Amino acid sequence: MPQAAEWNRKVWRMAGPIILSNLSVPLVGIVDTAVVGHLPNPDYIGAVALGAVIFNFVYWGFGFLRMGTTGFIAQCFGRGDYTEIRNLLSRAFFLSGVLGLAIIVLQFPIDGIAFWLLEGSIEVESYASQYFKIRVWGAPAALSTYVILGALIGMHNARATLILQLILNGTNILLDILFVTVFHWNVAGVAWATLISEYLAMTVGLWLLFDHRVRGVVNLRHALAFSRIKSLLQVNINIFIRTILLIFAFSYFTALSTKLGSILLAANAVLLHLNSLTAYGLDGFAHAAEALVGSEYGKRNRPGFRLAVKLSTLWALITGLLFTTGFYFWGDSIVALITNIDDVKTTAHQYMPWVILLPMISVWSYQLDGIFIGATHTREMRNGMIISTLVYLLCTWFFLDWWHNHGLWFALMVFMILRAVTLGFWYGRIESSMK
Repeated sequence: MPQAAEWNRKVWRMAGPIILSNLSVPLVGIVDTAVVGHLPNPDYIGAVALGAVIFNFVYWGFGFLRMGTTGFIAQCFGRGDYTEIRNLLSRAFFLSGVLGLAIIVLQFPIDGIAFWLLEGSIEVESYASQYFKIRVWGAPAALSTYVILGALIGMHNARATLILQLILNGTNILLDILFVTVFHWNVAGVAWATLISEYLAMTVGLWLLFDHRVRGVVNLRHALAFSRIKSLLQVNINIFIRTILLIFAFSYFTALSTKLGSILLAANAVLLHLNSLTAYGLDGFAHAAEALVGSEYGKRNRPGFRLAVKLSTLWALITGLLFTTGFYFWGDSIVALITNIDDVKTTAHQYMPWVILLPMISVWSYQLDGIFIGATHTREMRNGMIISTLVYLLCTWFFLDWWHNHGLWFALMVFMILRAVTLGFWYGRIESSMK
């Protein structure tokens, strides 16, 4: 019992600050939508939704800069190997800088391909393109911040993670309100708010990261050797594929929503913000699992590994039930805070039951993701996501025509269930590798 109590404290020391910091992320999306959702034209909501979809692809496609960094650094942290932590950071920052500059250089083909794939009305595409062309200049800062967050989580510094996320997202929210409601910049104001907050967060994050344990001389020739960069990429390519498919699934959901009309597109965009609240809240326990599981895995401590898995998952389930209860009683009220357009509110109410169910369905996949990331077993994550995405596509093809927007939400539920089932099937491989 004393050991379990200590591990409960460990879980909450990590998960508590991360939950608070994570919940600030979807709040930005909610405020982005709310500041334009109270303007008379629903096309603004669709434009911000489509613009966000593009950056979900462009940025979170490189989410391995956060996830891979956490897993590797957590294992080094468990062993007390700070020299290798400095080497890992050097490689990760090198990659984030190169990839960020590449996104800026390739912004015009990215813009063209994105709006060829994501079909919306002429008005929605015009506003979304304006959003993209401003926000794209924040790419180096956004990707570097992923590295910083991954390193802070991996070294169990949840408090610094909270500070960084509050600065990033708090600044974004305040500038949203200033630029849209005061300066009347509309969609452009939302983009400028995000761009400025990304560079501020990167600056503060670098200051938070380099404490006495990380500060030190780095042999860049050794740290950035081609063989080591190649090895890092080989491991993270699986996370890249997994993340691209995950983003594709939700982006495809939005893309199909555009074919159902502006009102359903807006309603689904609003409901997905509620799902984001769930995802980022439950990810606090997944991130705690990444750090705690990764450290115990690095030490090859199987009893500690199992306790980290068990207790982080138990608290995640309890929190998922709280989200389900909250959406049951107050889901419509949250929607009303985001938009005052009556048709959008009425339509969102029809599909609220799916959002109420989602936390208890999705919590399993979030936790298993955290466990596999902490143990850097990325091949299984890739394979599970491939299977889940293929079945999801079949479900959208069949159920959308038969059940309209309800069919689209049902396909999303199947997708989340299969993510958990596939990773659960391969979970034994992690424990076997600890012998």
